[in-house]
Amino acid sequence: MKQIRKTLLATAAAAALTLVVGGVHAAPQSVPAKAAEQTDHWFVEFQSAPTIEGAKLDKVRAEKTAFRAAAKQAGIQFKERRSFDVLFNGMSITATAAERAKISRLPGVKAMYPVEVIKAPKPIRVEGEVQPQMDTALAMTGADVLQGMGIKGDGIKVGIIDTGVDIDHPALGGNGTPGSTSFPSTRVKYGYDFVGDDFNADTSSPDYNPIPVPDANPDDCGGHGTHVAGIVGAEGAVTGVAPKVTFGAYRVFGCAGSTTADIMIAAMEMALADGMQVVNQSIGSSFQWPEYPSAKAADRLVKSGVVMVASIGNSGTSGLYAAGAPGVGEKVIGVASYDNSHAKLNQFMVSPDGTPIGYISATGAPAAPTSGAQPMSRTGTVASTADACSALTPGSLTGTVALIRRGSCSFYQKAFNAQTAGAAGVVLYNNVPGRISPTVVGTPAITIPVVSVSDTEGALIDSRLASGAVDMTWSADLGSFPQLTGGLISSFSSYGLAADLSVKPNIGAPGGSIYSTYPLELGGYATLSGTSMSSPHTAGGAALLLQANPKITSKTMRDRMQNSADPKAWQGNPNLGYLDQVHRQGAGMLDLVQASQATTLIQPGELALGESQAGPVTRTLTFKNSSKTAVTYDLSHASALATGPNSFTVSAFDAPATVAFSASSVTVPAKGSATVDVTVTAPAGLADKGLYGGYVVATSQADGKVMRVPYAGFKGDYQSIQVLAPTANGFPWLAKFDGANYTNQPSGATYTMAGTDIPFFLIHLDHQSRQMKLEAFDAVTNKNMHYVSLDNYLPRSSTATGFFTWTWDGTTFKKDGSTSTVPNGQYVVKVSVLKALGDANNAADWETWTSPVVTISRP
Repeated sequence: MKQIRKTLLATAAAAALTLVVGGVHAAPQSVPAKAAEQTDHWFVEFQSAPTIEGAKLDKVRAEKTAFRAAAKQAGIQFKERRSFDVLFNGMSITATAAERAKISRLPGVKAMYPVEVIKAPKPIRVEGEVQPQMDTALAMTGADVLQGMGIKGDGIKVGIIDTGVDIDHPALGGNGTPGSTSFPSTRVKYGYDFVGDDFNADTSSPDYNPIPVPDANPDDCGGHGTHVAGIVGAEGAVTGVAPKVTFGAYRVFGCAGSTTADIMIAAMEMALADGMQVVNQSIGSSFQWPEYPSAKAADRLVKSGVVMVASIGNSGTSGLYAAGAPGVGEKVIGVASYDNSHAKLNQFMVSPDGTPIGYISATGAPAAPTSGAQPMSRTGTVASTADACSALTPGSLTGTVALIRRGSCSFYQKAFNAQTAGAAGVVLYNNVPGRISPTVVGTPAITIPVVSVSDTEGALIDSRLASGAVDMTWSADLGSFPQLTGGLISSFSSYGLAADLSVKPNIGAPGGSIYSTYPLELGGYATLSGTSMSSPHTAGGAALLLQANPKITSKTMRDRMQNSADPKAWQGNPNLGYLDQVHRQGAGMLDLVQASQATTLIQPGELALGESQAGPVTRTLTFKNSSKTAVTYDLSHASALATGPNSFTVSAFDAPATVAFSASSVTVPAKGSATVDVTVTAPAGLADKGLYGGYVVATSQADGKVMRVPYAGFKGDYQSIQVLAPTANGFPWLAKFDGANYTNQPSGATYTMAGTDIPFFLIHLDHQSRQMKLEAFDAVTNKNMHYVSLDNYLPRSSTATGFFTWTWDGTTFKKDGSTSTVPNGQYVVKVSVLKALGDANNAADWETWTSPVVTISRP
């Protein structure tokens, strides 16, 4: 095993402290309430399956009626938000943490989950001269080739669950004037606004407004949904992946702010009712399980015949196991992001041959001219480390555009020194690969144009200046220039695996720097980056494949895409020849041409190997041949990089697994099938708790075409990951809450159990956990007073010091649902966590923490 780079993420690892146990505690500290990863909104799941899985509507509604009656009889206070029957049997409610504990004890309640508040997607917006090209992004997946064959998504309905769609946009079927197009329009024929313009579920926002005001028109004022829709199917100044699809627009965000996971499920149910064949959801909740309600609802959409595509998340700096719901759904296509291959830039030309040089204007400098020629000069060489950082000879650059290398001092200092020396302009060039967006704001102001170019372009100009005079000619035209990171995984794209060790993400598509439609009121077009942009490339691709081959089903679409995908080189250093992690890119870049032409399907399309402690893992692959000719495939293996055991600080390792096959080749008869066993042994040199992966490669003997199946697994015992890991601030805590802050408490802390004067437990979860139970014990007799709380499928904390809160109102319950109120006295609360995929009957799979003594002293 070889470590490729020590640290990929600048996220602090947890400090090595001792857990707080039985009265030993850290010095008193306080943390603000807003720091808690908690909510007052809850999903309540009932016992029966939803109607999409065969349950009778009368039965699921009777369970809700019984729940309401039981809650009323128990005097429980809550507000019902939404009720679900089709994709999820349950409801969403608003209740305090204390009331929530009571609700979980009611008969008929199967489980409760927090209703995640999902911030409005804020992908990176690229401003200024940089205009990445949509056509190059289409070429990266082969969508342009299918369009050239007349396959453009005709007759396919694609649902966009997002901020809405600008129905006036001419590239989306509108009239081109704000307010001039009626809904439904020629392209946006279905949809609904679930929330209204002013809705914002973010409690920390000054514009917090949790009251939806729905209406029939899903017009977009936020922009994100229009951008997504344009990627799927714009037709006009920008051409999307599938420009002939029919849209359903399901608006779940106001003009700004956040939405909630229950609104997302409501939108999914309407998309199903409207007959959408593909649904795109470029939003989600990070760190979740496939069992989270929005992921389960999305999974049930697939089972009902809808191709469900979702962004995997932009938590690339948050470490491993960060993939989001609904993208983590079992059958959902969770999509990673690759950077676009090219960008459109303003340009100038240099003598003697008019070579075009793409540039980015510096913030704080006057705009560059669009015509005219000027001589160039240089103040250093490609070896300079502090080029133009010191004052330059007055008049030495008069009338010239100075070429200056980045490094050692600010861009402003370099530009100011050149300006003082009489320069008519400055061209800054990078000292590392790629382009830069410089800022030259300062006093006194820069009054000459300042632009930046790449390291290679700067070196080219420098070499010409070393040989003689060079003139540059400004241009008004845009040029197309390669992006250094084009075709590589975007730095923001989330790592998997999912909490159950399933393969996530499943596939990747262009998402870094994508030019697409935007609301007319906001400029009409914009360049955004995010897995929000890669997901609609995949959804549009699904529409093309459905038109090209109507026999593809929602249950085989993902396999087909994965078989034909092209894994890409490691983003950290592509020149080293390593493939990026499977738990970062899934099967690889979407390849629509091969997916549309393939006559063989390999299932499953991915291999989730689980944990390796039991030894090698054997899986069976089934090859299905739909052609009239038998085909033989040679089998081989390509390894991908592994990652180390730390979830929050990700390291890359060259640690290949060992792969063996039951046969070196497989012949699949015409219109028939064949199987082969694949045995994977985890890398011997990889540290325990690391993640590894690679690709099973099937190469056709007839034409050399390649099909792949990604695999990924966990090295060692998955339950060896510590969940209640110590943190820098000493969590877990017993705490008090004053309405604004939580303060940790010593053993014996007294609570009146009135209002918010109840025990709070602040708990950091270093990893996802299968179950958490809080039990009260008499501190003197050690008598078990039964459950305080019981939760399933918990996410991990988003950071190495983040925390969730639990409360105790003095009531406990048994598994049969009976409750009791403990008398005044002294108690401890034992927190028990069942590790992810752990065996509840195996004590080694549980972690525990016992609180300091809680003194209950009611007046």
